[in-house]
Amino acid sequence: MTVQTCHGSCHCGAVRYEVDLDLSAGSGRCNCSICTKTRYWGAIVRPEAFRLLHGEDALTRYPFGTGMVEHLFCRHCGVKSFGRGELEVLGGRYYSVNLACLDDVEHAALAEVPIRYANGRDNDWFSEPAVTRHL
Repeated sequence: MTVQTCHGSCHCGAVRYEVDLDLSAGSGRCNCSICTKTRYWGAIVRPEAFRLLHGEDALTRYPFGTGMVEHLFCRHCGVKSFGRGELEVLGGRYYSVNLACLDDVEHAALAEVPIRYANGRDNDWFSEPAVTRHL
């Protein structure tokens, strides 16, 4: 386990954060309607590993589905750099960091991050969808 502190942001920089992240622990991509359309690529961390440095006032919440997850995006540039929520199956409170929004991780390192695919479209979160290449 190699935890490193990474910095992330939205496109315009209004939202900035740092996160203690073990990239080798893996990430997730989902085929639900919102993740598919936004091409969201998330890594789950505990709240104590995430620090919003700037931009709480720039965040806008998109209410979707059950409302258990806060789908947040920058109201200036529209980028969804992270989300947060509370799900018992994930151990309670969590943050989901969009790996595509990390500013100081080399592309070669991102290409090595393991990906777990989830079949959110069919509400079968612990099964891989039949087709994943488009995710």
